[in-house]
Amino acid sequence: MKIHEYQAKELFSKRDIAVPKGLVVTDEQQLDGVLEQLGLPVVVKAQVRAGGRGKGGGVRLASTGEDARIALSQILGMTLVTRQTGSKGERVDRVLVEEGVAIAQELYLALLVDRDSGEIMIMLSLDGGMDIEEVAAKSPERIVRIGVDPLAGLQGFHLRRAGFGLGLAPAQHKELAALLKKLYSFFVDHDLLLLEVNPLVLTEDGSFVVLDAKVEIDSNALFRHPRLQELADDSGTDSLEQEAAAAGLNYIRLEGNVGNMVNGAGLAMATMDLIKQAGAEPANFLDVGGGASAEMVEKGFRIILADPNVKAIFINIFGGILRCDILARGVVEAARNVGLPIPVLVRMEGTNVDEGRRILADSGLDLSTADNLASAAKSLAAMVK
Repeated sequence: MKIHEYQAKELFSKRDIAVPKGLVVTDEQQLDGVLEQLGLPVVVKAQVRAGGRGKGGGVRLASTGEDARIALSQILGMTLVTRQTGSKGERVDRVLVEEGVAIAQELYLALLVDRDSGEIMIMLSLDGGMDIEEVAAKSPERIVRIGVDPLAGLQGFHLRRAGFGLGLAPAQHKELAALLKKLYSFFVDHDLLLLEVNPLVLTEDGSFVVLDAKVEIDSNALFRHPRLQELADDSGTDSLEQEAAAAGLNYIRLEGNVGNMVNGAGLAMATMDLIKQAGAEPANFLDVGGGASAEMVEKGFRIILADPNVKAIFINIFGGILRCDILARGVVEAARNVGLPIPVLVRMEGTNVDEGRRILADSGLDLSTADNLASAAKSLAAMVK
């Protein structure tokens, strides 16, 4: 679960992590009162859960009240398009107005779960405020990576590596070490997957301030954090994704033309590759899971059909816990209830595959089937053409 920048900073403040003073605004009439509390200059920041807001016009510096009003009027209500929102963008329903900070230097700082090593990875760079992906690609030596064993926890040598790795002045080592201790504790205590600060700024008085914050909480751990669950915000979330989540389906809407339904994330990725190789583009990621019922399969089928961009559906199932006969019944029920306005291709293997194929064949529905992935690819290519 991702939360907004202002929500993350409110949590940081409770842990004595330095952030600029700021207030959330949802109406232009609130601005005068906010400026009275914060003074000038201020930064007006769109609150969407995506990076690249500055490049998309969602972050503006205002040195006068008139500048602040113009910035607020332009940002509030806009559809912000960034690399992470996709071409449809995300509507800005609230902004964070923050006091200005006297910046001496911008840095990059992140903590994330490194699935390859099983460690909590601390990443730092002197190239703050930039696209860290570009820095990693062009100048990887400028990124300091420090792996922390979660069982042993953060140690003194990790902190020393951070300070020396960045080449900071000795006086700043202690400041950075204190901040890293707080952020690491915050990361672990809240079961985070990602904590990214870009930029982390060193102010003119020599202190570190978290100027931006991106926080992602492990959804599987939310039962341990009822207060964090209250921060959930469905605004900006695709309506079909919300509907799928309510039904217990793992669905992500994409921008292609072939809908797909699978069981298992690995098979889903392979299926999307197969769709692209057939000359089409996947319209979604939909993993119904191993324990899906016929009702869940029907729900997934309905969600795929609700996307107007979908011109064909590819169902690719390896029957294990989800038996092929259960899948077939779900597909048949869904097709009978909502109709088949577009071509549907079904490829299944595994438990009760013969029974599943018999159910499809006896349904009387216009369903195409494939015995293997090679024939499925050929059928998909024909559908696309």
